[in-house]
Amino acid sequence: MTAASSSTRDVLLTCPLDCPDACRLKVTLATGADGVERMSKVTGDPGHETTRGFACAKTVHYPARQNHPDRPLYPMKRVDGELVRVSWEQALDEIADNLKGILDRSGPSAVLRYNYAGTMGLREGTHVHSFFRALGACELDETICASAGTEAWSLGYGPRYGVDMADVPHARTIVLWGINSLSTNSHLTPWLTEARRNGAKIWHVDPYRNRTSRFADTHLRLKPGTDTALALGLAREIVAQGWHDAEYLDAATEGFGEFLAAAQPYTLERTAELTGLSVPEIAELARAMGERGPTFIRVGYGMTRHENGGTALRAVSLLPAVTGDWKRRGGGCTLSTSGAFALNRSHLGAAHLVKPSARHVNMNELADALQPEAGIEALFVYNTNPAVVAPDSTRVRSGMARPDLMMVVLEQAMTETARLADYLLPATTFAEHADLYTSYGHHSLGYNPATLPAPGEARPNSWVFAELGRRLGLDTPELYWSMDELMAALLDTDHPYLAGVTPERLKAEGSVPLNLPDEFLPYAHGAGTPSGRVMFTPVPGYVPVQAQLTPEYPLRLITPPAHHFMNSTYGNVEYLNRAEGNEPQVMVHPQDAGAAGVQHGGYATLGSEQGRVRRRVHVTEDVQPGVVVVEGTWWGLSAPDGQSINALTAQTLTDLGGGSTFHNTRVHLRPG
Repeated sequence: MTAASSSTRDVLLTCPLDCPDACRLKVTLATGADGVERMSKVTGDPGHETTRGFACAKTVHYPARQNHPDRPLYPMKRVDGELVRVSWEQALDEIADNLKGILDRSGPSAVLRYNYAGTMGLREGTHVHSFFRALGACELDETICASAGTEAWSLGYGPRYGVDMADVPHARTIVLWGINSLSTNSHLTPWLTEARRNGAKIWHVDPYRNRTSRFADTHLRLKPGTDTALALGLAREIVAQGWHDAEYLDAATEGFGEFLAAAQPYTLERTAELTGLSVPEIAELARAMGERGPTFIRVGYGMTRHENGGTALRAVSLLPAVTGDWKRRGGGCTLSTSGAFALNRSHLGAAHLVKPSARHVNMNELADALQPEAGIEALFVYNTNPAVVAPDSTRVRSGMARPDLMMVVLEQAMTETARLADYLLPATTFAEHADLYTSYGHHSLGYNPATLPAPGEARPNSWVFAELGRRLGLDTPELYWSMDELMAALLDTDHPYLAGVTPERLKAEGSVPLNLPDEFLPYAHGAGTPSGRVMFTPVPGYVPVQAQLTPEYPLRLITPPAHHFMNSTYGNVEYLNRAEGNEPQVMVHPQDAGAAGVQHGGYATLGSEQGRVRRRVHVTEDVQPGVVVVEGTWWGLSAPDGQSINALTAQTLTDLGGGSTFHNTRVHLRPG
């Protein structure tokens, strides 16, 4: 921490948002004429190996979110349909009293938490689950983003290890598959650029052309949901040409023969037919992976947003085992680096209290869970905005509005979910509370102290749930742990990756790298599976997406991230709304625009089995025929019809992990 002048100072803090980069930010704090210190500027820490001195296009604008004039600052209660200010004592007493009645009447399975990754902090994001586990409330299966990929990786490799970013420049073939990394993993870009200077060629495999496609040397615009077919076709061609690593396959893997047999039908011609790519495109990528290694594959969760998404990610992630690239520096595959953070999580969020008999709710099925017959009488929402982000959002909002449901929302912004709350409790931001952060893109732990005074009466999530726990007489010690107690418990481990990482060091340095080997090759000799080997079984086989296109619904909708939003975070920042075009737009190929009778710049209605939305049309050849794209989870408040794009999406789950299928919505397009 250094003083920049008498009225400003700079502090270093870890970004809390759901992004693999987990940046170390340089935050400028300015003291105003009123004597109050506020966040005024955000850049990147130039001394951090990953952040390298720049913040992404989203987070440089965090001060506008932090200081937003509509930020909730005081507890509020719904009275006669309106939210009115009340004291913390009144809000907490009434919530606790209502909970006591629900618990006495219906038991803890009538209470549901709904949360996700609005903060990646282990205290304010995860440990606060202790309150609900002390109650014995429903367990929320946190499946909306990563669960399909996590289970797929676990089947093949066990813990989620990845290629260290600093090793990427050693790769000579780089495949960015199902990820728009320039928008969602932007701090990988300097390493990609360095690899390119070293002679690497960069491929992008994605259904539509975006920033990463333009950055790459080659873009393969495959049909949505055909990733498994492409992976099997590549594997078959690599083996047919003798580019596989037989020694590695024999020593470190299991089930490759079965996998290869399953790949045999996927000739170059058959693969081209299924994926919409050309035979030369597929053959060229196979040759690059086979002859110009090491090959580094950065996979995203995009390919998992289909019913067959888990299988797709399994197939793609096994390709480095076919080529033996796990043995070579810069070679391999990264989905997540989170497995390297070998913290002692046994009491994190009071995980030890979860009973096998606990009722589980898949977060993708919130619309069903909020129907009266499902028996949920109290819903607590924190670190997420389900009125916008959950599938089948019209039914979600309808369920939230039930008069017999108590909905308590802890929030930093006046989201659409917050506006529907019965009790709205103002939450602190990452600069206003202490927390500890892992990463799923690099290998450093981050610690933030509470740096700014909380404005108004905002309070940390952990404070709110501890206060409710006291009112309910809960005696679970973890619920009342201090930050120091939590850090001590998490670091109570003898894992070599955490050697030398202590609470004292984290507080002193802020960001501490894990104690990884000098040459980190996590699967060079096998994997963390029960067999100790990379598992090709169960064999991933290509299955077409179930929601087949029809004359009534002839188009496939995909909803990838926008460049300036982080899921629904920043949806209320005016500058970023302007940067994204002021309102959500649907990208349509000229051929499909002509067939539907819609025009560039005009409005169109998209319809699915779930609902309807109205969007402005952007006609472009960046998308392929048969596919329409709406980038970003815009707040409905920014849309012409007030609807989230998730009014169109269904609760259908993936083949592995019970994940979301946001990229597999079939729709029609109508003028107007």
